[in-house]
Amino acid sequence: MITDIKTQIMNAKEGIITDEMRFVAEAEGVAPEFVRDGVKDGSIVILKNNQRKNSIPVGVGAGLSVKINANIGTSNERSGLEEELKKVKIIEDTGADVLMDLSTGKGIDEVRAQIIASTKLPIGTVPMYQAGKEALDEFKNIAKLSKEKLFSDIEKQCKDGVDFITVHCGVTKFVIDQLEKQKRVTGIVSRGGAMLACWIKATGKENPLYEYYDELLDIVKKYDVVLSLGDGLRPGCGADAGDRAQVAETIVLGELVKRAKAKGVQAMVEGPGHVPLNLIPSMIQTIKQLTDNAPLYVLGPLVTDIAPGYDHITSAIGGTLAALNGADFLCYVTPAEHLGLPGVEEVREGIIASKIAAHAADVARGNKKAIERDKKMSVARKDLDWKLQKELSLDPSKFDGISFEEEKPCTMCGDYCSMKIFREYF
Repeated sequence: MITDIKTQIMNAKEGIITDEMRFVAEAEGVAPEFVRDGVKDGSIVILKNNQRKNSIPVGVGAGLSVKINANIGTSNERSGLEEELKKVKIIEDTGADVLMDLSTGKGIDEVRAQIIASTKLPIGTVPMYQAGKEALDEFKNIAKLSKEKLFSDIEKQCKDGVDFITVHCGVTKFVIDQLEKQKRVTGIVSRGGAMLACWIKATGKENPLYEYYDELLDIVKKYDVVLSLGDGLRPGCGADAGDRAQVAETIVLGELVKRAKAKGVQAMVEGPGHVPLNLIPSMIQTIKQLTDNAPLYVLGPLVTDIAPGYDHITSAIGGTLAALNGADFLCYVTPAEHLGLPGVEEVREGIIASKIAAHAADVARGNKKAIERDKKMSVARKDLDWKLQKELSLDPSKFDGISFEEEKPCTMCGDYCSMKIFREYF
């Protein structure tokens, strides 16, 4: 039994700067006091389970660089552990900050243990996936899932070392009622949200994650696991963006953020989804306001619904604008979105697209490290320093196999100018 362990928030409220806060501050190029104060007011979370000894603490939130998550996970239809471990390596090599294990295949506990052991990156999960799948396997009926089983899986995953968990606490009876009254084009597209909505309708009971929220807080507090309050009613198409059900859930999440912070538990909020470009600024700003400026973790947003095979691009467009307006954490979208499960190469493409979006937003937000990196690249290009350009590139592999001729000074200006067309005449 874990006792007498203070969480990051509890330490921050006492004015203590933890080792994790110092690590994040150094990585971000900010003062440790800035990170401490952000953790204290809930605008920053640190992804670091206190049971994982060798993992890298990652800070997410206001005043920090925009972070990127990459999803992986086994399934009965296609992917097994071997392929997912290859994806972990690609995720590390390509530079994502965090990964989520969304496995629904065989041996979920073993898969999670292997993934945790294979990386130092923070790891997130959705415990409802395991609890719901196992209930369906055993009973063929999601309504047979018990509150005890769900909470047992949550504690098991926290104990295993998971750094954050997505929990769809805002899918309440009232919110589902709002959804049914208004109708939607695409209904519920969140897998965890759909499971809980079906459970609520079948049993007539309240969502146990909401009804027993204090018990949930007690579990994650022991491990200093960050609650990622899931958007079970996120819009699954542009036409549903900003509707009554989405807003009703967001209001509930705002309430739950405050309750978590009061109990010493770190919390962030998940957001849309599919959102037309013109609606993104106001939507992101409204979510941040309704949820007490908690770190915001967005899927995309995807700005159009007609680009299957290219949704890593539609996501990058929306993610840049979302991050510029306050989103803190981008969940990658791969070219396989809406088509199937991503392979290893599609994972890499999704991460690169999200890194472009995050970096572009960081520059626009005035992040000094991001601005300096762009400037260094500009100087390296002028100097024809190909080695440095490769080092600074978001995807250094694009330089592999390219042969660069030695450059000579321009006889006209005496510099290494790039206007080769003119050199032939001087």
